[in-house]
Amino acid sequence: MMENTILPQDLSSTVGSENKDFSVKAKRAQPLKKSFSIILFGTVWTAFTSIFVFAFLGPIFQGKEVHFKSNGVPTVASPDNLGPIVMPAIFIGIFVLVGIGMLSWGIYSIFKKGGYFVGTPTRLVHYQNGNIRSIDWEQFSGDIEVNGNAQKGNISLQMRTGKMVSRKNGPDRYVPDVIYISGIPNVFEIEQICRKRIKENDTTPPTTGHNST
Repeated sequence: MMENTILPQDLSSTVGSENKDFSVKAKRAQPLKKSFSIILFGTVWTAFTSIFVFAFLGPIFQGKEVHFKSNGVPTVASPDNLGPIVMPAIFIGIFVLVGIGMLSWGIYSIFKKGGYFVGTPTRLVHYQNGNIRSIDWEQFSGDIEVNGNAQKGNISLQMRTGKMVSRKNGPDRYVPDVIYISGIPNVFEIEQICRKRIKENDTTPPTTGHNST
């Protein structure tokens, strides 16, 4: 078994005498692909909302008037009359901050460490910054994504838990929670171990695979 990782004392105590299928230190909290997706979305969002900032507030900074409609009523704002533009400016500012927040989180996630993971026959234990989370294998759905090579790769383990996400132009969508084990060696061997343990601990009743007529 893969136990060549030196574990923090608290984690070793938590695992105790349980057999260790594997123990690894994840280089990152999530795959780079996911971080880059967040950065791209945050950049596009910020750029799009910035257009409104320059178009709407730019003239004010230049000492000019801004003409717009508020509740269908023609309104004029100027450096000497900022009242009409306060609420629209706050509204636009919130959207800009959301974009900056996503961009910042994406950049931060690139450098965020993933912590330690220990797999035992009954559970997956995650240790990060002094916090320990223990997840029974039965909590995973068995939907696993893996990529990389033998030297370094990523595993994404979908869980049975999740949340409904509303969409503007479509029905609500269920998004499962995911545990990422990113930037680790022996990724394909560890993926096989995870798959085996999930299947062994699966409490879902078996199905026949066909319907009677």
